[in-house]
Amino acid sequence: MLRFCSLGSGSEGNALVVEAGDDLHRNRVLVDTGFSPRQLERRLASVGLAPHDLDAICVTHEHSDHVSGVTAFARRHALPIYASAGTANAACLHEPDLVVQVLAGGCTLVIGTLRIEPYAVPHDAAEPTQFVFSDGARRFGLLTDIGEPTLDVIAALGVLDALMLECNHDAALLAASAYPPFLKARIAGEFGHLSNDQAAQLLAALPHERMRVVVAAHLSRRNNTADRARAALAQVLGAAPDEVDVADQDYGIAWRCA
Repeated sequence: MLRFCSLGSGSEGNALVVEAGDDLHRNRVLVDTGFSPRQLERRLASVGLAPHDLDAICVTHEHSDHVSGVTAFARRHALPIYASAGTANAACLHEPDLVVQVLAGGCTLVIGTLRIEPYAVPHDAAEPTQFVFSDGARRFGLLTDIGEPTLDVIAALGVLDALMLECNHDAALLAASAYPPFLKARIAGEFGHLSNDQAAQLLAALPHERMRVVVAAHLSRRNNTADRARAALAQVLGAAPDEVDVADQDYGIAWRCA
């Protein structure tokens, strides 16, 4: 069985748990730690987990909403950290009491029953990566913090059973927002964040035959709404908007099976 849950998704903090296994043995990784250790512990408890249930931490990139709690949490609970070389350097993860393993695109990480495939994405960070997770039968793709859909990203995702996809902003809401011009340009640029329309474009390029779960993630509180994100993705899927899940900043999303 392969399943996942979000502990919170958005510019104020991100964390995701991915689990593979059966009733006898399960492996779990925490993806990103954009909350304080105490917050992470509370959020883990809300989905029935404790830090000792985790095997490792995977980090996508060094921005604070993804790594603000990583060193303290890893140190407190003796968890290894996996990240690209660029991310590890930019996030200052090379400390003597931390166990850090470098990930490279195209190289699969195996943790028990869980297979993790990192892949590079265009974003304004030092060697950012996203991940595809598998238990050998099912595949779950994670894609947030990316500036634009690219053929390489689409190829890396491949055939999926579940997808968590960034829908950061609605283009019209961002254009009309009070954000300064430089910030609007950064968000909408090729190394920024996906709009609802860009997310829909990317989703349309992926095979849908096996895709049972689609989750919109990393929504801006100011420049997007859950209804707009749902509508954009549902149109591609030929589904009702309420069939598309949305990962909330405060509560994330409960367990979903791939």
